[in-house]
Amino acid sequence: MKKIKMGIIGVGRLGYEHACNIANRVPASELIAVTDKDNEKAKRVADELGAKFYATPEELCADPEVQAVAIVTNTDSHVDMIEIAMNAGKHVFCEKPLAETVEKCKRGEKIVEAHPELIFQLGFHRRFDYSYAVAKEKLDRGDIGDVVLVRCYSQDPIAIIEGTLEYAPRSGGQFIDMSIHDIDLIRWITGSEPKKLWAIGGCYEFKQYKDWDDGDNVSCLIQNENETMAFFYAGRAAAHGSAVETEIVGTRGTLRISAVPTDSLLEVMSEHGVCRECYQDFVTRWHDAYVKEMEYFCDCVSTGTKAHPDVYDGTKATNIAFICKESFLENKLVDVVYK
Repeated sequence: MKKIKMGIIGVGRLGYEHACNIANRVPASELIAVTDKDNEKAKRVADELGAKFYATPEELCADPEVQAVAIVTNTDSHVDMIEIAMNAGKHVFCEKPLAETVEKCKRGEKIVEAHPELIFQLGFHRRFDYSYAVAKEKLDRGDIGDVVLVRCYSQDPIAIIEGTLEYAPRSGGQFIDMSIHDIDLIRWITGSEPKKLWAIGGCYEFKQYKDWDDGDNVSCLIQNENETMAFFYAGRAAAHGSAVETEIVGTRGTLRISAVPTDSLLEVMSEHGVCRECYQDFVTRWHDAYVKEMEYFCDCVSTGTKAHPDVYDGTKATNIAFICKESFLENKLVDVVYK
């Protein structure tokens, strides 16, 4: 099998996961180059995984051996990194969100459109999770009839709140940084776009979110153009761990994913009763999905097949996320207008 020679830009927590997957877990890929604004970290990862170290993204993308690049940097640099990589002739996998503003998303669209010969994929990894993939097959087959309602819960563990709070002021806010996964799922599952939404929430545990015009717990009720309903909730301080749940109610049945957010079938019986331990971080929960999405990306590069989610999915999800924030700040029902 001919492997796709890949470089990675950004090896923080999630970037390191992708780097390890590219190097060791995706048969169709080979990690040959690493860079990060923290050069010392990049050198350590490059040495560990047997790749070359580059001091800057420009230097990495100038390497003629690199065929494709994974971008796992801060959101506000994504479009700049896409431009550097694609102008250098590299296929691009970019983590979500596409950008921190709709205007920058539109700029990203133009960059991708200028390189139709290159593959671009956005990292909405939940589409590649086995449970969600099976649910989508059942939906497409009509197993539960027509979709009536999609309900999504996403909770991050309080154990990682220190890092979450550090990143919060530049994250774009709860709707774009966290809920954008659920927004993408709702679009994917219903096959429709929101036409009306009402977002609410507050600063229940961490009052500093108010300084950033944000909330630590937020939710949104949506009516789509095809009349399907959706609801999502996002919280930053779950005591039990990382928990993501999705329920799809149809006219002839219901699908529920991850009702118990556990990483095994283990039950602990003690003086506290019977309990099941939860995932303690998102990387563990979505490990297999991260591998699957990179396998899919490499296959698209090898076959020249257009990848999904694409740059337009990124723009649409970002636009919806900002409309959610507008509704949240103004506390009112908002008609969705696409820019």
